[in-house]
Amino acid sequence: MDAYRVGIDIGSTTIKVVVLDRNHTIIHKTYDRHMSSISASLKRMFEDLKLHFGAQKMHINFTGSAGLSLAKNIGAQFTQEVISATSALRHHVDDIDVCIELGGEDAKIMFFDGANVEQRMNGTCAGGTGAFIDQMASLLNTDAAGVNELAKNAEKLHDIASRCGVFAKTDIQPLLNQGARKEDIAASIFQAIVNQTVGGLSQGRKIQGRVAFLGGPLSFASELRKRFIEFLHLKNVFIPENGEVFVAFGAALEAQETPIDIVSIIDRIKAYRKAGKHNTTQTIAPLFEDKAAYQAFKKRHQKASLDRTPLQQYKGNAYLGIDAGSTTTKMVLMGENHELLHEYYAHNRGNPVELVKQALLALYAELPAGIVIKKAYSTGYGEALIKNAFHLDGSEVETICHYNAAKFFNEDVSFVVDIGGQDMKCFKVENGVITSIVLNEACSSGCGSFIETFSESLGY
Repeated sequence: MDAYRVGIDIGSTTIKVVVLDRNHTIIHKTYDRHMSSISASLKRMFEDLKLHFGAQKMHINFTGSAGLSLAKNIGAQFTQEVISATSALRHHVDDIDVCIELGGEDAKIMFFDGANVEQRMNGTCAGGTGAFIDQMASLLNTDAAGVNELAKNAEKLHDIASRCGVFAKTDIQPLLNQGARKEDIAASIFQAIVNQTVGGLSQGRKIQGRVAFLGGPLSFASELRKRFIEFLHLKNVFIPENGEVFVAFGAALEAQETPIDIVSIIDRIKAYRKAGKHNTTQTIAPLFEDKAAYQAFKKRHQKASLDRTPLQQYKGNAYLGIDAGSTTTKMVLMGENHELLHEYYAHNRGNPVELVKQALLALYAELPAGIVIKKAYSTGYGEALIKNAFHLDGSEVETICHYNAAKFFNEDVSFVVDIGGQDMKCFKVENGVITSIVLNEACSSGCGSFIETFSESLGY
């Protein structure tokens, strides 16, 4: 019997594997996130293949945006992903005019003109890809599948930036703070992906005829496909049964080099990983030279702290401040002498009003009879929403709140820097007056959501 053919598609966020028999039938497939630990995930994947197929030799072929370097280092075949996708498509159908493929962080459109294939692909930005959907899903307190379910009940669409995930978050968060329906936002997220893909990649060339949909997002999200079909007025679409691993299938079809046994491949990956661990190139100096420098830094910053008094030990008037930010809600209850009685910090999860309600109920449950909340103010993105929803005494723009807090700790403060969930700002203070303010405009890159997104991509 001919050796099995294995196609391995290593993308920006996932590893897809397909094993074909001599009749080009899929007998094994996997689709897993690698959490940026590609070699470790690949090793586990081959160990899984060993459990299924033993130590037999196989034709192995790599493809995908992250596959070239790894294939080269372990001495395996590599086929460019456009060739892999084309092979897979032509194995199934011979009349495809356009192929739209969305992956974890890349998007591409391929136009077929006879034997010629023209590819248009996104550059450095992952706007409108699977990672984009994951980011938006976190704002709605769900996952990619949840966004699809929400979109099924949409009633209208909102304009949402599609060029970049952080741009889109900046549009979505105010909608959430203003009480927009999550179902409508979910459908609008998918429409933003359509806008980005068509506007950014087709570049005026018409997407028509028979159109194929490939990649995880288009395989798993029926509502995303629906938005493409309606927007482009498509009449003839091809949705392969195994669209999420379709490029890996094409790589398996192209696997032609000498068969390699699985145990040998695992040993090569181990050697590759070991060599990587011994590569200790340092590109930048550490933030702190040693533990003593770090402790000195902490000690200096701990001076800017409030005296704390347990809630049950305080009697008298108290004052409540609520900061409804772009991604988090903060709450502080303070005594007459600025002592900190209670604090709260949580992610908005797409519903700041409900979050504040639950936080207030939890505070009231602990509040002793001797404390009277004399006044309550709000600030932040949801300043007006929270003020009106809970009939607060007033609200204040956040720059003034920043300045008042900074002045409390340093009377001579002259410069304030604030990095929040989706915004960053700095302002100068001269003679007790804010003289200039500089803030980011549409993009929240470098803010808290930026850190959060990268943390999640690394599995943290």
